[in-house]
Amino acid sequence: MITMIITLLGLLIFIVGAVLLLLEAFNQSLLWGLACLFIQPICLVFIVRYWRVAKLSFYTQAAGFSILLIGLNLHSHFNPT
Repeated sequence: MITMIITLLGLLIFIVGAVLLLLEAFNQSLLWGLACLFIQPICLVFIVRYWRVAKLSFYTQAAGFSILLIGLNLHSHFNPT
């Protein structure tokens, strides 16, 4: 049960970071926002190009992904099938 909560918490944090990134992309321009929304690798270009603006969302996504992986690892450790 606790592993599911950790996994869902990591997923929620990751999604918040993704939404923050999209908001920053749309704040730069409509084209950046649409490109990041529909063409996922463009988000990496946006993060590199606008690092000062995008670093908070990048770190939020990285933290969420790390928590997500920890939750999945714990789940597979405590619930082997």
